[in-house]
Amino acid sequence: MATILIVDDEEKIRFLIDTYSKHEGYLTVLASNGLEALDQLKNHSIDLVVMDVMMPELDGFSALEQMKAIQPNLPVILLTALGQEYDKVRGFELGVDDYVEKPFSPRILLLRMKAILQRVYGKQLDSYENDGLKIDYQAHKVLLNNQILSLSPKEYDLLVYLIKNKGIALNREQLLRQVWGIDFFGDDRTLDTHMKLLRKNLNGFAKHIVTIRGVGYRYDEEE
Repeated sequence: MATILIVDDEEKIRFLIDTYSKHEGYLTVLASNGLEALDQLKNHSIDLVVMDVMMPELDGFSALEQMKAIQPNLPVILLTALGQEYDKVRGFELGVDDYVEKPFSPRILLLRMKAILQRVYGKQLDSYENDGLKIDYQAHKVLLNNQILSLSPKEYDLLVYLIKNKGIALNREQLLRQVWGIDFFGDDRTLDTHMKLLRKNLNGFAKHIVTIRGVGYRYDEEE
């Protein structure tokens, strides 16, 4: 399952791409400018960036250049309203994978995203396997020692997000925002309850989910 970093200073554009990406089954991380995008890239495991060119604080070209310095093979799609050949040439010279001009069709954008992910990662994003746990992202199915686990939708989303960001300490706010959504108004007890149920369902495999006191949780493959 791919994680998409969506970067645009227009909230409605971020929301549009976010909605369509989640409907496709992708995880998402949002940023409103280039500086925020760089911070998100350092704190999350990102598979593809969809980023506007014209933004405050740090424009798309400058952000792209710094992203490639951090993660040279990171796929990037730039959104632009400029439509000038010079800007496209500049982007391709910096390593952009594709351009989509505004206004754009969300469905066309998703098809281009899917094509790039398939080309770069192949089947790597279709499934996950470790220590007897298997996840088929396409079928939305989790098996432990070849036995299908009956997880609730939120337990599944929580497990996938932890695994997708393996080795990264995830705080409670991050987990609530990414798994329950930006409009969630509950409290930490919701997260703790679902984590308790998830660990119970995972039985011995739960050792891979580490509690970080005062912070949140981390998924470790080698526990």
